[in-house]
Amino acid sequence: MAEKVDLRITGCHGFCQMEPSVLVEPRGTFYPKLATKDMVRIIGAVAIDEVIEDLLFVDPKTGARIERQDDIPFFRDQTRTLLSRQEKVDPIRIYNYIESGGYSALARVLEKRDPKWIIEEVKSSGLRGRGGAGFPTGLKWEFLAKAPGKDGKFLVCNADEGDPGAYMNRTVLEGNPHSIMEGMLIGAYATGATAGVLYVRAEYPLAIKHLIIALRQARELGLLGDNILGTGFSFDLSLVKGAGAFVCGEETALIKSIEGKMGEPRQRPPFPVQKGIDGKPTAINNVETWANVPLIINSGASGFARVGKKGNSGTKIFSLVGKIRNTGLVEVPMGMSIGKIVDEIGGGAVGKAKIKAVQTGGPSGGCIPARKFDLPIDYESLTQAGSIMGSGGMIVMDENTCMVDVAKYFMNFLKDESCGKCYTCRKGTQRMWEILDDISKGKGTLEQVDLLEELARVVKDTTMCGLGQTAANPVLSTLQYFRDEYMEHIKNKRCPAAVCKVLITYSISKECTGCMACAKACPEKAIAGKKKERHEIDTKKCVKCGACKTVCKFDAVQVA
Repeated sequence: MAEKVDLRITGCHGFCQMEPSVLVEPRGTFYPKLATKDMVRIIGAVAIDEVIEDLLFVDPKTGARIERQDDIPFFRDQTRTLLSRQEKVDPIRIYNYIESGGYSALARVLEKRDPKWIIEEVKSSGLRGRGGAGFPTGLKWEFLAKAPGKDGKFLVCNADEGDPGAYMNRTVLEGNPHSIMEGMLIGAYATGATAGVLYVRAEYPLAIKHLIIALRQARELGLLGDNILGTGFSFDLSLVKGAGAFVCGEETALIKSIEGKMGEPRQRPPFPVQKGIDGKPTAINNVETWANVPLIINSGASGFARVGKKGNSGTKIFSLVGKIRNTGLVEVPMGMSIGKIVDEIGGGAVGKAKIKAVQTGGPSGGCIPARKFDLPIDYESLTQAGSIMGSGGMIVMDENTCMVDVAKYFMNFLKDESCGKCYTCRKGTQRMWEILDDISKGKGTLEQVDLLEELARVVKDTTMCGLGQTAANPVLSTLQYFRDEYMEHIKNKRCPAAVCKVLITYSISKECTGCMACAKACPEKAIAGKKKERHEIDTKKCVKCGACKTVCKFDAVQVA
């Protein structure tokens, strides 16, 4: 007899390039890249406890079909504590969250009625801020708890995720909003905070929609507002949409934005826990930090601390993107090597070109070369290597990537996102971009390389906020590990990766079959030749758009 089949819509499970996907519980069968028509077959198979072989995941290295999600190489080496919870809940149904153990940590806290115990648990767990700075969360809460707050205290969830290629916070907000809210409720009880703010960038409409629904549902059940569950504890949350300024990821700039002012950082001290929103003590943590709090309360500080390494406990979610076979979100123990993430979980290079480097920490992060992939992922190791943890962006680059161009790209982003308050940041980032632009066009000099390095260190040492202090990382790390590429651009007027347009030339080799695909694709009509005969490119007309190379099926278009 066929069994009843329940369907549950969830947030992202992490293996983004394989979505839309279905996970069958409790069997654990994983079906990737599905079409609407496939659902009829899947529901029928689940009802009679069968597996549809032709819809299963195929390992690209072995060609074998793998049934269970946990056996797929992408998932196998992860420690999924936050992301696995998203498989259990429909983000817009609070009862679904409660059924899966949601708000049990809050219930335990309200029953124990000991704010100091909560703070000690969070301190003992070793949880550090997952927004990038890595400040001990329990210590920050202790500062807020001790701060005088007769006029009230604030908690803030920083969901202003602005790194290109990073979407960890967005995914957790969309897939499990109640986990963040529960974490903030526990934090409020521990610190005496009376109000909280969810600061989310406006470019995340689905996350905002799910948060609005979650806030309404929590209030209806008495989990937010005055006298929560009849305990005398009061705390409420409001939603503030950020305008998308990268600098508003910095605490003091974020506070200004919440207050309705221009998002500019200010000097510290006083720190936000002393003087924050409207002059009241304020503690700010990011999405992933708040989502970890209920796990710590439920599993205990020692249970949380067992994962990861000493001084860097727990897991970290990274968005793995770029020239990598498996793209998506990976959650791994702190201390795992970059190589294991890239080569085993990520599946290594997607094409023939070898992996050259990984940039961690977003635009303000550094580029770490493949020869240092044995480096463990933790706050101190990455800083020592010239990068940062950041919120968790991880961009993989192969041999077809020009490191000068990478530094130029991120410096262009940072100069535009600088608020301009610091002169050295405002003008320093602009001048660094100008020098990088000269080098990428073959106009650079050896003296400019020395100037670039000196300027980068000055910007790092003299700016006020985290944006300016880390803005030099793309420059300093590429100079440290890939100086030879800078020299090629300057001395030989050549881009080794054939990326910088001014320094490259397109030509057609003898492999050309005369199919005329390139001639038809060229927007400038720079390619001439008869059908079935080798074509030629007029270099004077060529604008180096790359359309010819894209359409050529015979690798006859050469770039040098």
